[in-house]
Amino acid sequence: MHGYTADKDAYLKRLRRIEGQVRGLQRMVENDEYCIDVLTQISAATKALQAVSLGLLDEHLKHCVAQAVAEGGTVAEDKIAEASAAIGRLVRS
Repeated sequence: MHGYTADKDAYLKRLRRIEGQVRGLQRMVENDEYCIDVLTQISAATKALQAVSLGLLDEHLKHCVAQAVAEGGTVAEDKIAEASAAIGRLVRS
């Protein structure tokens, strides 16, 4: 079981909302909307995706990494390295 499983429906709902935002962006470009308005909506969609990713990261740390740390050994080291790499990717994006 993944750490986000308990909140899976909420994550799916948020992702569907983001999907709608992206479709709205496509319509805005198709309709030649004002550049700043499109950029504003891109920023909103980006922030929404960042919120989902931070939530998933939090769940991963609380569930997967905590469980691996309790087990100890190389499993813990691998999970911590994996989480650190994921955090690095999020920070760069």
